[in-house]
Amino acid sequence: MILAAGLGTRLRPLTNDRPKALVEVSGRTLLEITLARLRAFGIREVIVNVHHFADSVIEYLKAHDNFGMRIKVSREDVLLDTGGGLKKAAWFFLEDAGSDEPFLLHNVDVISTIDLMRMVQGHKANRALATLAVQERESSRQLLFDEHQQLCGRRVGRDKEPEIARLGSRLEPLAFSGIHVISPRLLPLMKEDGTFSIIDCYLRLVVTGEKIAAFRADEYYWRDLGKPADLQQAAQDLEQKTLLQ
Repeated sequence: MILAAGLGTRLRPLTNDRPKALVEVSGRTLLEITLARLRAFGIREVIVNVHHFADSVIEYLKAHDNFGMRIKVSREDVLLDTGGGLKKAAWFFLEDAGSDEPFLLHNVDVISTIDLMRMVQGHKANRALATLAVQERESSRQLLFDEHQQLCGRRVGRDKEPEIARLGSRLEPLAFSGIHVISPRLLPLMKEDGTFSIIDCYLRLVVTGEKIAAFRADEYYWRDLGKPADLQQAAQDLEQKTLLQ
């Protein structure tokens, strides 16, 4: 699933007349870049949530023949955030009843060279409910993981007390990359309704003993494309070396 429903307020004025999914880096839209990355790892079925300029995304996909993939759209009349968006689109992952094959949840406004196949393999080996790609870098919002690389809490801002959902002897703050590998077993466990963050759901579930694991992605290139300056830097990075296929 590609999360593409956001308003893209940090990208204004570029998003005054288009959704952030259709903002371009080096002549390619963020949506095309993300789809190409998923396709390179063998993914052929995708659902995209839309809200801001939703029709533009739908028309774009149609004009490009869905980039040769099976793509469904989950239209949100009200923004549902990451958790609510996934819950609304859950039907897409439950079509193959009984399958325990994990799926990817990927923000449209990040680019990276993170090895998604290695991430999936680690998720399966750990038998985790979800696996989050994280890095050791500066961030105003950090997730806290214990020595076993399991989610225990989060910290929002340096001056605020961390939120601890599960005790650990040594908690390490790591920045989340916006890329998840998720077991379909999560979907019926999402008891929250309406608009909610998937991180809230994860923290509630670790209290019950569920395993939300870290995938350390420090060695890989990663960039958030939330601001115009980030787009310019990403374009320079792409010119200097081939980051994405």
